[in-house]
Amino acid sequence: MNHEPSVKSSMFRQDLAVLTKVRLNTFVLVTTCFGYFLASGLSAWNGMVLLHTILGTAAAAFGSAAFNQLMEIDLDARMARTADRPLPAKRMDVLVAFVIGVLLSAFGMVHLSVMVNKMTAVLALITLVTYVFVYTPMKRKHSVNTLIGAVPGAIPPMMGWTAAGGSLDASAWFLFALLFFWQLPHFIAINWMCREEYETAGYRMWSNGDVSGVKSARLCLIFSACLALLPLWPYVTGHVAWPWLVGGLLLGARMMGLSRNFGKQGDRASARRLFLYTLVYLPVALGLLLLCWR
Repeated sequence: MNHEPSVKSSMFRQDLAVLTKVRLNTFVLVTTCFGYFLASGLSAWNGMVLLHTILGTAAAAFGSAAFNQLMEIDLDARMARTADRPLPAKRMDVLVAFVIGVLLSAFGMVHLSVMVNKMTAVLALITLVTYVFVYTPMKRKHSVNTLIGAVPGAIPPMMGWTAAGGSLDASAWFLFALLFFWQLPHFIAINWMCREEYETAGYRMWSNGDVSGVKSARLCLIFSACLALLPLWPYVTGHVAWPWLVGGLLLGARMMGLSRNFGKQGDRASARRLFLYTLVYLPVALGLLLLCWR
C-alpha cells in the first residue's frame, strides 16, 4: 500500500500551518474575542457575528503571515529557529505561498466587511498594511521596528470591540494601549535571548550588541511602568470596578520588578523569567478586566 500521497498531504498541512503562523495567530483570535465580549457583555453577545468575526480575522491574519514570510525568506534561512520554514527550506513554491496569502487576505477583508461591518474590515486592513509593508521591511533598517510591530498586535481587540458594535472611543483605545505596552517587554525579552541569531541574520533590534542586557532591561522597565499605570485609565472613567485597579497595578508592578531584576543580573535566566511572566500576565489581566468591566 502506497502511503506517499498521504504523507505529502500531511507535510503540506504542516507547512501551511507554519506559513500562516497558526499558533501565533491563535493569540490574535483570543484577543479579538476578548474585545468582542468586553463590548457586548457576556450575556448579550451574538454567536453568528462572533463566528464571522473570528473567520474573517483568522483569514486576514493567516494571509498577513504568509506575506511576512515571503518577504523574509533570505533572513529566515540564516537563523536556526526559522531555517526549516517551508519557504527557506524550499518545500513550498513562492508562487503557491503568494496565492495563499492573496486569497486568505482578500477573503478576510471582504468577509469582515460584508458579514460584520466595514469598520472592523478597515482595522483588519490597517493591521495587514502595518505588519507587512511597514514593520516587516523596517526590521532590516531600524530598531524602532519593535514599536511599529506592536501596533498590528494591538489592533485585534479593537476589531472585536467594533465587531460587537462599539465605536473607536476611549475604551477601544485603552484596549489598544493595553496590548501595545504588554507586547514590548514580551518581545524585547525574546529579542535579547536570541540576539546573536537576530544580529547574524541582519535584523536591526534594540538588543543588538547589548551583551549586558542593561539597555534591553531599561526599555522593559519603561514599558512595564506604562503598563502598570494603565489600569488607572478605565477606573477613572468609571468603566471598571476597584478589583481591576488593584489587580492591574500589582500585575504591572511585578513586571517592573522582573525587568529591574533582568537589568541587575543580565543573564538568560532573568530574561526568561520576565518573558514567562508576560505569558502569565496577559490572560490574568484580561480575565480580571472582563470580570470587572461595567
